[in-house]
Amino acid sequence: MLKKIPLHTQIIIGLVLGLVYGIVAIQVGIPAWLTLDWIKPIGTIFINGLKMIAMPLVLASLIIGVSNLGDISKLSRIGGKTIVTFLITTVIAICTGLLLVNILVPGKGLPAETRENLMSLYEGDAGARALAAAELKEQSPLQPIVDMVPQNLFQATTDNAAMLQVVFFAIIAGIALLQIPKKKAEPVIAFFDGFNDLIIQVVNYVMLIAPYGVFALMASLIVEIAGDNPDAAVDLLLALLKYSLIVLGGLFFMMLVIYPLLLKSFTKVKYADFFKAIRPAQLLAFSTSSSSATLPVTMKLTEEELGVSENITSFVLPLGATINMNGTSLYQSIAAVFIAQALGMELTLSQQLMIVLTSTLAAIGSAGVPGAGLIMLIVVLESIGVPAAGIALIMAPDRILDMFRTVVNVTGDVVVTTVVASTEGELPDGLLRKSNPFTANESVLEEENT
Repeated sequence: MLKKIPLHTQIIIGLVLGLVYGIVAIQVGIPAWLTLDWIKPIGTIFINGLKMIAMPLVLASLIIGVSNLGDISKLSRIGGKTIVTFLITTVIAICTGLLLVNILVPGKGLPAETRENLMSLYEGDAGARALAAAELKEQSPLQPIVDMVPQNLFQATTDNAAMLQVVFFAIIAGIALLQIPKKKAEPVIAFFDGFNDLIIQVVNYVMLIAPYGVFALMASLIVEIAGDNPDAAVDLLLALLKYSLIVLGGLFFMMLVIYPLLLKSFTKVKYADFFKAIRPAQLLAFSTSSSSATLPVTMKLTEEELGVSENITSFVLPLGATINMNGTSLYQSIAAVFIAQALGMELTLSQQLMIVLTSTLAAIGSAGVPGAGLIMLIVVLESIGVPAAGIALIMAPDRILDMFRTVVNVTGDVVVTTVVASTEGELPDGLLRKSNPFTANESVLEEENT
């Protein structure tokens, strides 16, 4: 019976049941250890399964994607379109955040007592993140380029935070396959093509436990937020409600205004159909807070639901999961100004322009994993002279906001991929394919075997 329910519906049910369980567990006093020791591990297994296949998928798909482009000129053209579009959407996201936070001024309404309590509560965590950010700040301006080149490819493939290094190698390897004799290149391409199909099949297996993993993640999140004092989480969230609503407003503006405009301008895909096609990936992004972990599902849906060619998805999406963070950039711009307002600091126009620059660069450097945005936010704060300890003010709702901004990150990746595919003539005339196993009324495995 369960396998006849579309997977995205199963995931929604898992989210709702996890939320209900978490609230009930807090209200009736179910011991936190019961949830954290016996339920949360299911969610951890699910996330680990997705992370397990993210890196090999990026490696194989990028090598295949680049080598299948046929010539270097096509690679440079698609790469140029991709990076420029990513940069444009990132700048739009940052400017949207700055506009909202300057008009609505959420930081002025934060009570001094609440500010001091938050600073005290998260002082240790904020200090640890500040140290990590300080190390980044002391690095050479060219350090991001240095970090992009792996010393050891095999070591890089074991660390999801080093995905940019794997992307770099995969692109170089794909270019090399275009330039060596075809007879020698073909066996290598065939290997990675088969390996890519293997990983996609593993994705299907991992997705079988998606509803249970999402339930466990949501249930444990609610319990962890409450901690020993159930009222603490509510008080903290209420104190920062205005800030959170502004962040959410900006994120929904990107989702419901900017992205539809891009699709309407460059493609024939209707946004309602687009949204329906990638809904399972959005739900996974919401529950895992990781665009990297969601990448395998995002790639499969973009190809099978939207009909984007594998040549485009295998190049643009892994790159997007690494350098395109629209939701994170928007959040960083709002959070930086909010913290300055809460601390009674007035930011000049030049300082806010610095936020645009540093947030754009931070988006490129952010790993697609939960919590990475906070460390990069400290870099942004330091660039405009705002005390890094101020991140304590926004850490209470950050885990929840991280879930929403990851949805925007993933959606932005697919929007840009669809736009690039359309400009390259590698997108069906806005028509969705109907045979996707993630939305069909039959099991994933049954669909794959037909």
